[in-house]
Amino acid sequence: MGAIKADLFTRKQNELASMARALAHPARIAILQYLLKKNACICGDLVDELGLAQATISQHLKELRLAGLIQGTIEGPSVCYCLNPKTWKKYRESFMQLFQELDDSSCQC
Repeated sequence: MGAIKADLFTRKQNELASMARALAHPARIAILQYLLKKNACICGDLVDELGLAQATISQHLKELRLAGLIQGTIEGPSVCYCLNPKTWKKYRESFMQLFQELDDSSCQC
């Protein structure tokens, strides 16, 4: 796949695409759902819950952390993760706005 020419699109379009990429893996969705249910967890909890390798879970946690969706606090040798409410709200509002625009459009096809 070719490189994305970000300058062809608005800042908002690029930002929404970046948000979608952060969510674009079923393991990340499962991690977010688990965090929503438990309110916080340690990586080992996710390994037990999802059945994926610890290294795989860590990579997905890294992507979610880089996207700002989760945050972690160090507790001894472990990191306890939880949702970042500020970013979570931003994602929700951005996608809801897109969905509202789609609902309000009048497709003629």
